[in-house]
Amino acid sequence: MREYSLPALYEVPADGNLTDLIRRNAALHGDVAVIARKEAGAWRDVTAAEFLAEVQTAAKGLIASGVRPGDRVGLMSRTRYEWTLLDFAIWSAGGVTVPIYETSSAEQIQWILGDSGAVAVVVETDEHEALLKSVRDRLPQLREVWQLERGAVDALNAAGAELSDEALQEATSAAEADDPATIVYTSGTTGRPKGCVLTHRSFFAECGNAVERLRPLFRTGEASIVLFLPLAHVFGRLVEVATALAPIKLAHVPDVQSLTDELADVKPTLLLGVPRVFEKVYNSARAKAQADGKGKIFDKAANTAIAYSRALDTDGGPALGLRLRHRLFDKLVYAKLRAVLGGRATHAISGGAPLGERLGHFYRGIGFTVLEGYGLTESCAATALNPLDRQKIGTVGQPLPGATIRVADDGEVLLHGEHLFAGYWNNEAATAEAVSHGWFHTGDLGSLDTDGYLTITGRKKEIIVTAAGKNVAPAVIEDRIRAHPLIAEVMVVGDGKPFVGALVTLDEEFLARWVREQGKPSGSTPSSLRDDPELLAAVQRAVDDGNAMVSRAESVRKFRILGGQFTEESGHLTPSLKLKRSLVAKDFADEIEALYS
Repeated sequence: MREYSLPALYEVPADGNLTDLIRRNAALHGDVAVIARKEAGAWRDVTAAEFLAEVQTAAKGLIASGVRPGDRVGLMSRTRYEWTLLDFAIWSAGGVTVPIYETSSAEQIQWILGDSGAVAVVVETDEHEALLKSVRDRLPQLREVWQLERGAVDALNAAGAELSDEALQEATSAAEADDPATIVYTSGTTGRPKGCVLTHRSFFAECGNAVERLRPLFRTGEASIVLFLPLAHVFGRLVEVATALAPIKLAHVPDVQSLTDELADVKPTLLLGVPRVFEKVYNSARAKAQADGKGKIFDKAANTAIAYSRALDTDGGPALGLRLRHRLFDKLVYAKLRAVLGGRATHAISGGAPLGERLGHFYRGIGFTVLEGYGLTESCAATALNPLDRQKIGTVGQPLPGATIRVADDGEVLLHGEHLFAGYWNNEAATAEAVSHGWFHTGDLGSLDTDGYLTITGRKKEIIVTAAGKNVAPAVIEDRIRAHPLIAEVMVVGDGKPFVGALVTLDEEFLARWVREQGKPSGSTPSSLRDDPELLAAVQRAVDDGNAMVSRAESVRKFRILGGQFTEESGHLTPSLKLKRSLVAKDFADEIEALYS
């Protein structure tokens, strides 16, 4: 058993709640822009004083509409300004926010609102309201429904016009540090999602220590973040609260398809994302270079960036020749890549899944350092992160200051600290199973080095045991195979089987490019090409690359290309893009069996 902790850098308030942050910002930084809001196609700044006024006006409307301290209020929307406005408004009314993914089904909406006992909900679109209407008769506690695209904020502002400031203050001060701030329902890779109760204290401890650990990236009046992650996910909420705590400017981007354009307009100093975003940026840049006849130059530049980053970790640092090549490629390639990312950002924070060592070195090598972290909903997002001054690429960093990480004798990662959740809503049995003597059992497998850097090696429940008795952790090889631009998703299989196999889905965007480059018939699909020798050879190269990371007994011997993709809509991915392995195994049982026939 190994254990590591770092002393807290932030003193969590003994009482009070998250609304203290926006009141403090208005008092101390009233004229500082804390949010960039896009209206009528143009970005405009919202100052700390303006944001507080808008939050309090909306909060009065919630109170006037019957929301009382402790009441749960649902919030279902894409990432947009109104999400953050209403989140703080719900807290200002003394309420508890219950986020719902904007892609949720009617059954999921009914479960989350029903299980939490929500008395009101804000949805974004007509489609959302129609889904809610289809299950409304099963939600007897739900009294109020507002829709953003039909003037929800204006309706709340009007409803609370006559409410006194004294009544607002009474509601705002009702919640204390250990009271629930939000109930975040887990994505549910198996079974129904559980509601993680995160308190105001959880967010103070989480965000306060994260900001202090990375303080140079959170400079008030200078720094800014573009948030495109779903705010229904705890990682998005970390960003929302951390920017208010710092405070720095926050810009919301609802549509990832427009991310490049928005980055160019906002020019953030810091980005936060999941590995798939950084993989896409790399793969898109490489594909464009190949299409322009500059593929060899790009590959040389990428290899130079990786070598340069690796050399930074050696005693002597990069040699003269490597430094000269790096300087040349900085002008030819790296500067253009940084411009795609907005031009000002020097760092990003990545979480949700492993980034991969090669990609980590590539980005640091081009002058854009991606700091990898690790956490769960139950740990209020990050519980480990790489520090600015002592990054170890390939690890998820050291414990968050004030947190303790322990690796048990069986390899499971255990967590302790003020940032942890208070338990699962209405589910004492699940809470007792997950938390023992103050330690949260993550279900993840990992190791701690002597400096306290954590490496995640897999999931306890996802360990595959082959017929020969070999234990295989799928994460390492899957992440490496998925780094190939043609690969969308991969799921390693082989439990009880004679060898390890894999189901592979293709990235439709890059498949279309591959089809053109290889002279295949226009309109070719994964289904029509799944037996194509050249495509099979390309996928085999990706598999070979993954196999190089593991022992022979753990390597993928055979694979099957599927005719479609694993998506959230198909039910095979969670909203945070994690595979629902049991469902994939069930739905593609014939494909898995074909691997071993």
